[in-house]
Amino acid sequence: MRTFKATLMGIGVATLMLSACAGSQQAPQLTVSGLDPAKFDTTIQAKPVKLYTLKNANGMEVCITNYGGRIVSLCVPDKDGNPTDVVLGFDNIAQYADTINTPSDYGSSVGRYANRIKDGMFILNGDTIQLKKNDGPNCLHGGGNTGWMHQVYDAEQIGDSILKLTIVAAEGENGFPGKVMAITTYKVTADNILDMTWEAETDKPTIINQTNHNYYNLSGDFTQPGYDQVLYVNADNFTPSDKLYIPTGEIKSVEGTPMDFRTPHAIGDSIQSEFDQIQNATGYDHNFCLNTFKDGKGDDTQVCASLYSPKTGIFMEMFTNEPGVQVYSGNFQGVGADKDIARKHGITYPKHVSVCLESQKYPDSPNHPDWILPTLNPGEKYYSHAAYKFSIK
Repeated sequence: MRTFKATLMGIGVATLMLSACAGSQQAPQLTVSGLDPAKFDTTIQAKPVKLYTLKNANGMEVCITNYGGRIVSLCVPDKDGNPTDVVLGFDNIAQYADTINTPSDYGSSVGRYANRIKDGMFILNGDTIQLKKNDGPNCLHGGGNTGWMHQVYDAEQIGDSILKLTIVAAEGENGFPGKVMAITTYKVTADNILDMTWEAETDKPTIINQTNHNYYNLSGDFTQPGYDQVLYVNADNFTPSDKLYIPTGEIKSVEGTPMDFRTPHAIGDSIQSEFDQIQNATGYDHNFCLNTFKDGKGDDTQVCASLYSPKTGIFMEMFTNEPGVQVYSGNFQGVGADKDIARKHGITYPKHVSVCLESQKYPDSPNHPDWILPTLNPGEKYYSHAAYKFSIK
């Protein structure tokens, strides 16, 4: 098995050999997670792209590219103090930008609308809005390859720990009404929290629902399915979906179903269940209705979900002000052509290697007026918050 540590050792040996052969040639300055920032230094859409590194004094390091606002690596110490990269991704900008051969949403800041909208259509103030359909008949993640995950943000790094990313989206982009200015802010705190905020304003009524799309495997071993990851979700209910992952409109109890993570348990305990919702998605790809959201307001001081690796001891707690969290277990990874794509450090990913925990309004919420709506009007300010705290358990 090719471990993260072995990979770094290999990089180190290769670097020494190159130095010996090239004499005065300068060795690349790698990040703690083993990334070469030079492989992200380019121009896309006539804008500069680079790799930004946030860190604290406790050994936490987060590397981010302003292409799609993507988190490329997230390194935290394991139970033995070893730096461990816990998110999936690529180690170069070329693969992130290649929407044909290596399409991905790895680590992205998703906009304008995270998750799916049925038939790419909704009604806003009496007007029927037709969006780009990029997921069969539906609109997914704001248009996918032409959404914000594949746009270049303007970046401003503030000290060692804060990165501010700004994007201005034009009226009619992928069918969405209104010109929108949106700001994503990533912050690494002294107590090993990755804090994310999304803010936006518009000049016309529109909808917005942003999230981060990190794929987590807290073992740091991306060669194996993440079945031993222990998941907790503070949710009594979930929104069932049809076979195209569109909510049916129901809100059902998790009681007595494989959707019940109110008592933490390993994902592998239930991911092969015969339960129809698991079978439809070949795993988890569902919105959970968070108990931390009450009376129209989310309490982002309370844990809404957590993830734990018994192998590394790394424990991640999630907080958000949003009403829902999408749990996605990497059901399309390692399937078909995807199984042959090499990612960071040359590793190919198996199915179910990771899990996403995406803060959000419920999927297709513009078409469900009794749910929390994602409408943003001129003069209003959109604000969404999610934080992920890392410790050892």
